Amino acid sequence: MMNNRLDSFDKITALIQNAAKRSGRKASEITLVAASKRIGLEEIKAAACAGVSVFGENRVQEGIAKFETSGFIKEIDALHLIGPLQTNKVKKAVGLFDLIHSVDSLQLAEKIDKEAGRRAIQQSVLIEVNIGGELSKHGATPDATPALVAAIRELRHLELLGLMTLPPKTDHPEDARPYFSRLRLLGNGLGLNRFSMGMSSDFEIAIEEGASWIRIGTALFGQREHDAKNKQNRH
Repeated sequence: MMNNRLDSFDKITALIQNAAKRSGRKASEITLVAASKRIGLEEIKAAACAGVSVFGENRVQEGIAKFETSGFIKEIDALHLIGPLQTNKVKKAVGLFDLIHSVDSLQLAEKIDKEAGRRAIQQSVLIEVNIGGELSKHGATPDATPALVAAIRELRHLELLGLMTLPPKTDHPEDARPYFSRLRLLGNGLGLNRFSMGMSSDFEIAIEEGASWIRIGTALFGQREHDAKNKQNRH
């Protein structure tokens, strides 16, 4: 198990380095976030032993169970929330997750700010942008993003680090490039230059377009994450 994870991590690391080199960037500018949704703690520990230090969960409760309750959160560098955040889960999310990738409304931002203020901490966040305009996905529209950025910058207990997106699903990684480029241009125009974009199938393209965080699940943990999702969707 550990050897498999080590091989996967080494291969991904090499691809990150090559993609960074092609785009005139340093590999150190890119953080691999291991997307550990539905991945058991033992596999997570194997990934950590292989060199992974930042993990991303889609659901607050799953993050609590696998990282906080187990105490394993002390063994990693950071835990990110990469899935949607419901307002009723804000109290449990703030402080647990080092970075929340999925702020998509002022209402949610204000709730996070209020809870962070109550805890006397700064909560780092990203604004999720629905760059493809898909009705099935979360995220602020590109047109609404400038106003949301301005409003969040006024909130005392939030630290806005950048933007996040999940482009439309495609069979060809290169097809994601225009969406990544559009997010980068949007962010740069707003004084933001850090982006969460790119997953197992297209992270090299995302790096070439300026990704700071890449969210890797299947390429690291194998096909079971994808199969579990498909199985759940059939029920």
